[in-house]
Amino acid sequence: MLIQIFKSKIHRVRVTQADLNYIGSITIDEDLLDAANIVEGEKVQIVNNNNGARLETYVIRGERGSGVVCLNGAAARLVQVGDVVIIISYALMTPEEAKTFRPMAVFPDENNRLVRPD
Repeated sequence: MLIQIFKSKIHRVRVTQADLNYIGSITIDEDLLDAANIVEGEKVQIVNNNNGARLETYVIRGERGSGVVCLNGAAARLVQVGDVVIIISYALMTPEEAKTFRPMAVFPDENNRLVRPD
């Protein structure tokens, strides 16, 4: 049996763009993707802290270092530029694997940049 487990998240990033006329997905800065171990094409859940909306979509890699978080297509109707969202990914694994698995959580700054310890 496989169960769905929280794999990683990018916690409290700001939406920088919303493009209703794009063909779906979320575009995310490649630095954030790498840090959270999320890959292009991966299914993610988006939770909007400003209005409570939740949606699922897939990831498009954005320009590295840009801080971009852009909701595309119909998802653009559920966010506004400046909204704070949490981007969550999940993985299927056995209950035995899940007991030792450690998820990755990334906490960017207010400009969607990685915070690096000194």
